[in-house]
Amino acid sequence: MDDPMDRIAAALERMAPPPLKDPDFTSASAFLWHADPDSLEPVEQVNRVDISLLIGIDRSRDTLVENTRQFAAGLPANNALLWGSRGMGKSSLVKAVHAAVQADFANLKLIEVQREDLPSIGRLLGHLRRSEARFLLFCDDLSFSHDDEHYKSLKAVLDGGIAGRPENVVFYATSNRRHLMPRDMIENERSTAISPSEATEEKVSLSDRFGLWLGFHPCTQDEYLTMISGYCAEYGVEVEPETLRAEAIEWQATRGGRSGRVAWQFFTDLAGRKGVKL
Repeated sequence: MDDPMDRIAAALERMAPPPLKDPDFTSASAFLWHADPDSLEPVEQVNRVDISLLIGIDRSRDTLVENTRQFAAGLPANNALLWGSRGMGKSSLVKAVHAAVQADFANLKLIEVQREDLPSIGRLLGHLRRSEARFLLFCDDLSFSHDDEHYKSLKAVLDGGIAGRPENVVFYATSNRRHLMPRDMIENERSTAISPSEATEEKVSLSDRFGLWLGFHPCTQDEYLTMISGYCAEYGVEVEPETLRAEAIEWQATRGGRSGRVAWQFFTDLAGRKGVKL
């Protein structure tokens, strides 16, 4: 008679999804990583804007382009943390830089990883390590709360453990927080801990593992208007300059601030009113 434990083990094996085979990275230039079960979903058309339309972030743009070109060419490059004001083009810049550099280095791939899937990152790195392609791992809106242990998984990408980070992988993340956790949480843990200097060192030092820190700050009104004018020129929307200026300023007033996102939202509304498809 069969051992019941053997039957249970066999049933579990049948229920478990098969392990991910080494993906075909020639099928697309960008992918989405999913865990449970592990899979890499090709992205046929990435949602992004041309790098020339990103206004007011010249220094961050040039730094990230240079770092990415070094990496794509097989040279040393740093992980990058893009932090700062909401809506100022952090994630847009990562996607635009990938497109700009990939035009010269076809082997450069972009893989987006969700924060909640970070615990599976070790398995993903195993597949990427065996490939001849170069990979930008991208995590948008990265941050951690008090009881969040996901940051430990991120160290596999930034430091790589004893195996080291694969030479063909670099990690780019965006966050509204420079230290990836709220300031009041940092101060609270320091004030209540037995050893304040060690209470938050592990989490705060995570951001120190990024070789590049690129700051994004609120745009000026002139930059905001230049963004909108650039969109109009790119998509062929014709509006009298004074009318465009007045409507754009009124739109920002209703939103309570200026940013690249607000500029795009105004332009989306304008294009719709003008009957222009984006």
